[in-house]
Amino acid sequence: MSRNRAQAATAPPGPEGLAPRRQRADARRNVDALIEAARTVFATSGVDAPAKEITDLAGVGVGTLYRHFPRRADLVQAVVESGIDAVADAGPELGAALAPAEALTEWIGRLAGLLATKRGLASALHSGDPAFAGLPGYFLQRLGPVLEALLNAAVAAGTVRDDVSAEDILHAVTQLSQPAPGREPEHNQRVVEVFTDGLRRTTDRP
Repeated sequence: MSRNRAQAATAPPGPEGLAPRRQRADARRNVDALIEAARTVFATSGVDAPAKEITDLAGVGVGTLYRHFPRRADLVQAVVESGIDAVADAGPELGAALAPAEALTEWIGRLAGLLATKRGLASALHSGDPAFAGLPGYFLQRLGPVLEALLNAAVAAGTVRDDVSAEDILHAVTQLSQPAPGREPEHNQRVVEVFTDGLRRTTDRP
């Protein structure tokens, strides 16, 4: 759970021992439903979509939305952070299921997919709103160590070049995922795939 979601789902103590726990569980479900609904709505209608469109999809009332996310910026931040969390959490799973080079390649693809979803949020994220000031740091804090672990494993296996750092890859994929004028997102995906293929040692390339 992202820091925003954890704060939003916290409920004050109640008079009965089980009441706060039940309230927190209900709040977490509502927060998760709102974030997932907002992610879908933002992708189709933009970040300024009517609140009711989000709450209808989440199956909660408008009051519940504003109780957990008083400002639209709070909801946008939660959507972005939850996407970062999902990519970070996928790292260990991929590392356990795939060969090191394949795990790294798959994870970079998911990172590129996350960055592609920010197209619809770009205007909000670059609005200068102080609510978004911590997102770059959160991005590096959550994703940097995961990428470093995957990269180190692939380097140790001898299937990926050893002259590139995790920071290099994060910056490169971020830049390559920026919208290109007149191009569809598939263009960025292809460019990221070319970059990822270049990380492999020559003898390991398909």
